[in-house]
Amino acid sequence: MTIIETPADWPADETGARAVQDQLRNRVILDEPGPPPGTGLVTGVDVAYDDERDLVAAAAVVLDARTLTVVEEATAVGRVSFPYVPGLLAFREIPAVLAALDALTSAPGVVVCDGYGQAHPRRFGLASHLGVLTGLPVLGVAKNPFTFTYEQPAPERGASSPLLADGEEVGRALRTQDGVKPVFVSAGHRVTLDAACAHTLHLAPRYRIPETTRHADALCRRALKEATA
Repeated sequence: MTIIETPADWPADETGARAVQDQLRNRVILDEPGPPPGTGLVTGVDVAYDDERDLVAAAAVVLDARTLTVVEEATAVGRVSFPYVPGLLAFREIPAVLAALDALTSAPGVVVCDGYGQAHPRRFGLASHLGVLTGLPVLGVAKNPFTFTYEQPAPERGASSPLLADGEEVGRALRTQDGVKPVFVSAGHRVTLDAACAHTLHLAPRYRIPETTRHADALCRRALKEATA
């Protein structure tokens, strides 16, 4: 298996990474609704790490948005390209994620990240960063609220409450199944927050986590296991 090396111009420290975020975040588009939920294709991306071997495996899984059946999948394994720094996780993941997306023959459609978009201290999480670099509509669905505050949404599926940063709504806590913990949805690029929540609900008909993330999570773990066998 080919190991993707870190790009030569990739930031090497926190100062360089924050400068890149400052340069790119003004390009984020948040007033486009994107494709309607349940139409076209939708792609989940996720990563798994082996820190002892300094490897990260990325997966991109394309689903038919209407039926949620798998259309295509691709993986890439690369060197971990940045140290662990909260708020800068995108710099650890993006080279491998881009390589997995590039390996697809299908157009990805809407991309769903296991992470954050605007729900980020600098309003430029992985979903926003990936969207700006690719031009694709991207949203983030995270399992925890990072550092932001929220009220518990009502217990029924579809209930939501604002995810707040100093009074600004940067995402939503969204209940995808009756009585289960919410997920935390934020717009990344070329999709509104309302549309991101609608996509998330459509992609989670049975479980808390969207089918896109479930498939991508399983695939990147398999790819990492194979790469380190």
